Amino acid sequence: MGFWKSFFGGEANPEEEKKNAEERNFDLLKYDGVKAMRYGQADYAVKCFQKALETKDDPEVHDYLSRAYIRMGMLDEALVELKTVITQEPDNVNLMMQAASVAYMKEDYQEMTALCEQALEVDSESPLVHLFYAKAELGQGNLVQGIARLTKTIALDAEVGEARLLRGQTLLKMGDLTGATDDVEWLLQHTEDNEDVLLLHARLAEAKGQHDEAIGLYGKVIDANPFQVDAYRERGKIRYEQDDRQGAEEDMQKVLELNPEEMADVSGDYSAEGIEQKVKQQYSMMNPFGI
Repeated sequence: MGFWKSFFGGEANPEEEKKNAEERNFDLLKYDGVKAMRYGQADYAVKCFQKALETKDDPEVHDYLSRAYIRMGMLDEALVELKTVITQEPDNVNLMMQAASVAYMKEDYQEMTALCEQALEVDSESPLVHLFYAKAELGQGNLVQGIARLTKTIALDAEVGEARLLRGQTLLKMGDLTGATDDVEWLLQHTEDNEDVLLLHARLAEAKGQHDEAIGLYGKVIDANPFQVDAYRERGKIRYEQDDRQGAEEDMQKVLELNPEEMADVSGDYSAEGIEQKVKQQYSMMNPFGI
């Protein structure tokens, strides 16, 4: 009898009706949140995802919510959401590295280390995990340990250019020009007009005392990115030391145009005296490796 009543529009099960309504509401909120994200409405997306989670604790929605928080610059909240999902998916290494990237943006290197160690328990041979571990070490000033992690990353996957770049930059910082040269040569063979690689190449040339070559390489950096402030500043230092005051002042002029806040302690609004003063201040204090 119950079957025929249901078939012909009889009384429905209230619990089932409630469950179906909640599912529809959850799906609608989730869809609206994703749609809002696509249109750049992160604040509305957060509200949708939060309401959806009140209905059902769903790992995918936690992930979406973390992405919305990141877009809003709410990194602490994003990390909480990601760690919630990690407890539900304890073997998801990619998710752990997603959380590690948020910790990196926060400059929370201890949190990065903890996440990397957790990931290594799942996959000890992941190049991505060792790369993030290296970033955590370098962020804490542990240069030797960072180099070791980067070398491990490269041993696991020789094509990870970011590891080569970081290792080259760190070796240059440590004064190991030979080691840095090896990484720069590899990068030059495997990349084309990459701004970061060109900048490292220019800094390495200058560290070797190859001033004219360095000036030319800084020019290539600027060709790749006309807004690269460091390239103008570091090229200007070389020109200043070679008594090319006009070239040095032109480069400092570009630095001040691109970074107006540096104008605060320069006397005169882009006056010759102000620029000359800033040139002397900046170029006398700069690290020889541009770091």
